[in-house]
Amino acid sequence: MTETVLITGATSGIGAEFARRFADRGCDLVLVARSPEPLQRAAGIYRAQGVGVEVIAADLLDDDGLACVLDRLRAAEGPRAPVTVLVNNAGYGLLKPFADNTLEDEIRHLRIHVEIPLALAHAALQSMRTRRAGTIITVASVAGFTPRGTYGAAKAAMISFSRWANLAYGPDGVRVTAVCPGFVRTEFHQRMGMERSSVPAALWLDVGTVVREALRDTAAGKAVSVPSLRYKALVALTRVTPSFLVARLAARGR
Repeated sequence: MTETVLITGATSGIGAEFARRFADRGCDLVLVARSPEPLQRAAGIYRAQGVGVEVIAADLLDDDGLACVLDRLRAAEGPRAPVTVLVNNAGYGLLKPFADNTLEDEIRHLRIHVEIPLALAHAALQSMRTRRAGTIITVASVAGFTPRGTYGAAKAAMISFSRWANLAYGPDGVRVTAVCPGFVRTEFHQRMGMERSSVPAALWLDVGTVVREALRDTAAGKAVSVPSLRYKALVALTRVTPSFLVARLAARGR
């Protein structure tokens, strides 16, 4: 059976690279993003390659938009093929520290990084467990291993969830993986207003490398994927370094 892969934030950055990789494998795609125009452009490219593509233009922070994606994930029979792979990728960062943001901005930030991925995973698990097969990939961050504001806290929550869910639902045939890249050359940091020059060049990763290693680790059944040896080493270092020093070093990358 052809895999059907639903990807949120599918038209740019890591999400777009996941779409390219799965398209190269001959998988059908369900692309989710806020803006219709980039979705249609991406769909045209993949359809020209012979890939089946559905598009869902939805703002996941809008109740109706989220409901559309949940409905698609729950579709287990009928004209629409069941989703066999979910990639939770949609997200953004806040440049200011917690106390300098509005509470509304912080709550929306928490929703997109924790509540919404959990809601999508819950919907996907219903049919995946019935079929005894499925994959859930959530794009987290190495920030989840460091004391680094509410972004790091949100990503830590998804890392913890993925570790537990991979154990809990592995016997049902469902793999759950949190992908934890460091700084990746995408539009993400530009959109949040962060200067790339503030991060040492050696810490930047190529998006192709991130997704390739993520898919390899997911196939191996790993609950947590940390792409690149340099970030594996940095994550290991956080486990033996005092928190105040880890926090100070992490702050340099803002």
